[in-house]
Amino acid sequence: MMKDKKSVAMIGAGSWGTALSLVLGDNGHSVRIWGKDEKTIAGINSLHVNSKYLPDITLPKEVVGTTSLEESVRDVDFIILAVPTKAMREVTSQLLPYINGPKTFVHVSKGIEPGTLMRISEILEEEIPENKRKSIVVLSGPSHAEEVSLRHPTTVTVSSKNMTEAELVQDLFINHNFRVYTNPDLIGVEIGGALKNIIAVCAGIADGLGFGDNAKAALITRGLAEM
Repeated sequence: MMKDKKSVAMIGAGSWGTALSLVLGDNGHSVRIWGKDEKTIAGINSLHVNSKYLPDITLPKEVVGTTSLEESVRDVDFIILAVPTKAMREVTSQLLPYINGPKTFVHVSKGIEPGTLMRISEILEEEIPENKRKSIVVLSGPSHAEEVSLRHPTTVTVSSKNMTEAELVQDLFINHNFRVYTNPDLIGVEIGGALKNIIAVCAGIADGLGFGDNAKAALITRGLAEM
């Protein structure tokens, strides 16, 4: 099925932002990916490769890079925020002067803000005036950027207070390899995405200590109960 072509700003040229840009490019959408590193952005534009994060992956021609926040969000339909949680508030505030009219913001990071303990959607609600946002949508799920970039089967979830907008984001990303499901539990999706990382780190420590499957299964099972 052919999708309606959309214009998308991807704020963050790390591995996750790059992998998601590939998904959007595969779907025929026009993507402007923003990053601070001039060498990385130049490589995306000249070689269609992010040599710093995913050097073996060729990006679709629909993906172009920019170091200008103003250029990245000009006349776009969606703004995807793929920066670390600790940088979310600062980068969002830098974007605001260049946003004309309400936009749909999609955050794809997992975490809780240090100090305030706020979820990312709460940060965005605080930072983005209502006249500049249609809605705030979260995209989260068990997904490694390198596997997404190889077009391996992946499933994620989108959630929002406005489920109509969540369904639009679902349609934006979904394809044969990248399956997107909706879930009305915004808090659960954000908290689950943040807390599971703690259990994942512990699972890695268990591997490093030489423990077996029993220990890892116990850790994950009890971790799920605690979450």
